[in-house]
Amino acid sequence: MASNKEHHARNFFQRGFQTLGEYERKAVDTILHRFSHAESDSTKLTIGQRLADKVASFGGSWTFIMLFAAFLLIWVILNSILLTTQEVFDPYPYILLNLFLSMIAALQAPIIMMSQNRQSENDRRDAKEDFEVNLKSEMEILSLHEKMDDLRVQKWQELIEIQQEQIKMLTTMFQKHLDEQHGQGTEE
Repeated sequence: MASNKEHHARNFFQRGFQTLGEYERKAVDTILHRFSHAESDSTKLTIGQRLADKVASFGGSWTFIMLFAAFLLIWVILNSILLTTQEVFDPYPYILLNLFLSMIAALQAPIIMMSQNRQSENDRRDAKEDFEVNLKSEMEILSLHEKMDDLRVQKWQELIEIQQEQIKMLTTMFQKHLDEQHGQGTEE
């Protein structure tokens, strides 16, 4: 792991891990930690989790609402029409219907909560992955800034060397010019 830290530090910052600041070290550690866990992360859903997701998906859809409204309407109409013609199986206060609705709500609510808990876990994992991507991007930007700074320093050094060479050439030319003028001035 230490050689991995050193490799990534040199890759991102062109420096050894021990020469990095505390923030940069934490960033390298976070990236390495992510890579080691991402490879072993297997998020297989259990049958219960898949079922909870499907029930929550169907229970929160317009299809469910329309089918359930139709079922309730049919129940009420059948019991109201049968009330006038013969003995009904669920008279007006619809106690049996209320019992069924209570049982459905009692079963559906925990299933939907299980699905929501799983979704919040997924959201937390996504937020953590987003943070890690942002952190890696920041590390890349830091690396690019260092490279630009190194290039700028190198270019300044090259410009100074060129300027010094030009100064030498100008000094030599000026000295020649002075020598030529002194040479001509002494001949007259």
